[in-house]
Parts: sequence; structure tokens; C-alpha cells
Amino acid sequence: MLRKDNPPDAGMALSSARVKFTAAWASLLVAKAWLAWSLLPFGDEAFYALESRRLAWAYSDLPGLTAWLVRIGTSFGGMEPLAMRAPFLLLGAALPWLVRGIARRWFGDAAGWQAAWIALLMPLAGMMGVLALPDVPMLFATLLCLDAFARMLQRPSWPAAALLALGLAIGALSHYRFALVILAGGVGLLADPRGRALLRAPALWCALALGALAWWPLLAWNLAHAGAGLGFQFVDRHPWQLQADGLWWPLVQALALTPLLFALLVSALGLAWRRRRSEDGVPWRFVFGVAAVAVPGYFLMAFFADTDRVSFHWPLAGWLLLCCVSPAVLANWRPRWRRALVASTSLGTVALFAYLALVAQPAGRAWLAAGPGYADNFSGWDEAARAVDAALAAMPADTRVVADNFMLGAQLAFALDRGDVAVLEHPLNAKHGRAVQLADWGLLSAGREAWGEAPVLLVVEDTARPLKDRLAGYRGLCTRARALPAAQVLNVDQGRKRFLLFRLHGRERGCRLPALAWLDALAPGARWEGGDLAGWALKSGGGVARIDVTLDGEVVASGAPTIARPDVLQYWGLPDEDARVGFRIPVPAGHLAPGDRWLGLVLHGHDGSVEPWPAQRVRIPDQGSR
Repeated sequence: MLRKDNPPDAGMALSSARVKFTAAWASLLVAKAWLAWSLLPFGDEAFYALESRRLAWAYSDLPGLTAWLVRIGTSFGGMEPLAMRAPFLLLGAALPWLVRGIARRWFGDAAGWQAAWIALLMPLAGMMGVLALPDVPMLFATLLCLDAFARMLQRPSWPAAALLALGLAIGALSHYRFALVILAGGVGLLADPRGRALLRAPALWCALALGALAWWPLLAWNLAHAGAGLGFQFVDRHPWQLQADGLWWPLVQALALTPLLFALLVSALGLAWRRRRSEDGVPWRFVFGVAAVAVPGYFLMAFFADTDRVSFHWPLAGWLLLCCVSPAVLANWRPRWRRALVASTSLGTVALFAYLALVAQPAGRAWLAAGPGYADNFSGWDEAARAVDAALAAMPADTRVVADNFMLGAQLAFALDRGDVAVLEHPLNAKHGRAVQLADWGLLSAGREAWGEAPVLLVVEDTARPLKDRLAGYRGLCTRARALPAAQVLNVDQGRKRFLLFRLHGRERGCRLPALAWLDALAPGARWEGGDLAGWALKSGGGVARIDVTLDGEVVASGAPTIARPDVLQYWGLPDEDARVGFRIPVPAGHLAPGDRWLGLVLHGHDGSVEPWPAQRVRIPDQGSR
């Protein structure tokens, strides 16, 4: 059992703990600032930056606070990643100090520093603020509310109520998901006798009333838009049917937190349950009520909720609450297990930092392109922006820039520092709840009928659609643009990100759809010894005249599609006119240098187009080891 009172000689130890923690906190903050400066904008961040150009109380995806914070940063530092993220860095840096304050109030100074260390070394919490995401102010608001409740459960006061009102307002202006935090807080209050007694305090109800008012902008937006935001957040994005993926939730959380920290925090939840009748001054029933909703509640949701998007960070508010009481569990751990906890959490934070540092560098992203760790959402945007900038320099000054999806449009708007990048209808717009907002801004473009005779640079993120949907996507582009010239192809990181640029001058006639290709029986990363390379390549409406086989960009063989493949034509719904789309190209093995190489295709159309296809990693063995 931890005691709040400290032995007489504890002052020096506490001073040392304060110095060590502050040094570690400051060092991590500097490292996070470097990441915030180096990382390309995450797709959602770029959209929040686009929202910050049109300040409002609420948007289709979020309340207004995230955009306001971005605007504060960019007002001082311009449309630069570090400037955009600076307010979030500061809020994220405050989280361990808030955890310390709560734990100190319940268990004393020594436990407060322990809890602060745990929050600092928790990989997700320690790195919070590197990205300009709404979770940062939402977690800040959550801890403000917890601190206020910790004060009010000891003695109701108007200053504590003011702190609670501030936390509730920040949370309501941060994210729809803060409603679950409020639910958790309500359960915690009702579970604790002191919490139920607190319901008679006028200060609490004043704070709740002010907090409730902060939801009005979001409710007003939904009333004006037929509940589009609420429908997306709580209905459309979730399958709401039983799914086995929820079984992975504990493992995912254990990996995200690091296993020993996961065990510590789960043990803290169990301790809160066991001590729920204790009268030691700690509101164990309140803690258990809040944490039971904020942690196991998300576990239950995992069986029914959205698994297509990143959601492993959702229970972080509950984990941070359990950090506040974790010193009571840690007091019973043996020293070697405490050291192992510090070592494993530190290693987890360093590993997360190292991964993000790798993603922040072009060479790192290129290296990751061969495997599942490729950070698609952080990659390719700067290359695409440079290609767009170069293309615009060769086009008339009044050229409009149109992107095919909201994420690409937001990234181009950020990189080019312009807020007029229009966006076509795209499945991603609705999937991420941004279509209504784009329409509100007048940025959702219908195509040539909206462009008139103005020149247009149409930029398409080809890899934003799965291969099976691309031909239909190209046809949709043709319908909207009414004409498509040959595309300029930009392969980033060997084609893991692929962009198509169409220069439209308003006088084009007919559509030259991009080509499609496939290699049969050669998986990425497979051993390849040369020989015949088989597959298919097609270009609807034009045909493929020649195919170059490349290794690391160097042509090593060429051929043409000469084999009938009715199965391919049938799959793509193309007319069977005895078109020959299959190929088998011999590649001489004797001239292939051993090692890991990038195998690619360059497709030459009958219309003169040249389109490099995404490459894939293959392993060529030493000829002597065959």
C-alpha cells in the first residue's frame, strides 16, 4: 500500500526524481519536435490544414478545435509541418505532467513521479503530439476532467468545477469520441458514493452545463446536414455485426503498450475492482467505473466496430487513467520486474521513434516499400507536389488543379499553399466522411461541365484504388473529364505510390486510358533466376505495343503481348476481339546481377504513351548457387 507521507530523507530523492524526469521529458520533446519537422503530413493532417483555411465551429469529420490549433501554428510558421504540429506538441508534452498531478493527489509525490514516468514511456502517449491529430487535445481534455474530478471528490470547489468545465469544453470541441469519455465519467461518478453525493453540488452542474454548451456547434452542423457527421461516426463507418477481428484486440494493445506495461495497467484495473470498498482516500470505485468503460468497453466494441481504419489508440484515455493508479500495483513488484518494465517501455518508445524517423526520410520510405511496414499515408506527397508544380509551370497561368480524392487534394493544397484544389467524387471521400464537407466548400467538382473551357491539371492517385477497380475508375475519369490525353506517370518508391497527371487544355477529344499489367506466378520478394517472364498487359482502346522488362530501372529484355488471354478479357469485361494481351518474355539469366533487385515493366502503347508499371522486389541468387 502506498503512503502519501514521505520519510524525512525523501526530499533529496524526490528532487533527483524531478530532475531526471524533466531531463528525459525535455529530451523526448526535442526528439518529437525533430519528427514533427521531418515527417510529411499524414493524410488526415493535411485535411485539417485545409479546414484551417476556412475556420468554422464544426466540420463534417470533427468539431472545430483541431483546425483552430492548426491555424494558430501556421499563422506563425506558415504551411510547414512543424508549424502545423507545434500546438499539438505542447499539448502532448503536458500529458505526463497531468498524470503526475492526479497520481500525486492520491498517493503522494513519489508515486506521482512514478506515474509520470509510466505515461512518458508509454509509446503511444509519450509520442503523442508528433502529429496534428484531434486525439491530442481530446486526451488533454480527458486528463483535465480526471484531475478536476479527483479534486471535487475530495472537496467540491468552484476552481475544480472551472477546471472540469474547461476540460469538457475542450473535449467536446475535439472529437465525437469524447462522448464516450463523458459516458465513462458518468459511470464512474454513479459507481462511487462520493460521486453520487457530488451530484448535489451546484458547482458540478454549472460545469456540466458549460460543457454541454460546447457540443452545440457539432449538433448545429449535424442539424443543418441531415446528421451526416453523426451518421458517419456512429453508423456508416462501423459494420455493427459480430466480427472475429475483436479477438486480436488484447494482443494489439499489448504490442502497442508493450507487454509488461499492458500487464501492469490491466493489474491496476483489477486492483481498482478489489479495492472498490476501501476507505483509503483513493476513489477506487470511480477509477474502476471510468476505466471499465474506457478499456474493456473498447474491447467489446472491437467485435462490432470499424477495423478498416487505425483504431488501436482509442483506449488510450483509459490507459492513462490507469497510469495514475499503477504505482499502487508497482509497489508490489520486485525490483527486477520494475527494471524490466522501464527497459521494455523505453525500448518500445525508441522503436516507435526509430520507425517514424525511418518514415521521415526518403531513403527510409524507399527501403520500407518492399514490405508491409510501408507508411502509405506519409509517402509520395512531396514528389507529387513537385511534379504538379513543374507541370503547372508549363501550362497557362489560369490552370485549375483537380485531384481525384480528398486526401491527395488536401496534400497538394498544403504543399502548394493554395486552398482552391478541387476534388472529384471518389470512394475515399465518403469512406472517410469528407464528401459533404468538400461539397459545402464548393471543392467537389463534377468535371468538365464545371471547368468550362479552362485548362485543368488532373492529378490521380492511382494506388488509392485497388487494382480490380482501376479500369472502372479510368472510365469514370473519362466520363467526367470528357477527354483524357496520355498520362504522365509518377512512380514513387518503386510504384508503391503511383500518380497519373493529365494535362487538359479543353480541346482534347477521346480518352486514352492508362494501361494495366500483371506478372503471373511471381510473388513480391520471391526468388527469381531469370527465364521466361509471363503475364498480361492491356490498354483499353489503344493496346500495348511493347513491354520492357527492367531491373532497378535498367532494361534487360523486351517483348510484346502476343498470347490470347480470354480469361483476362472476361475478367475486365472487355470485348473478345481475339485481342492478344498475354506475354511471355525470355530474360537471359546470365546477365542478372545477384541480390535483391526491383523488377519492373514499362508499357509502350500503340498511341505513343510510355507508362512504367509498379516494380516489385525479387531476389536473384548467385549463379554459382543455382
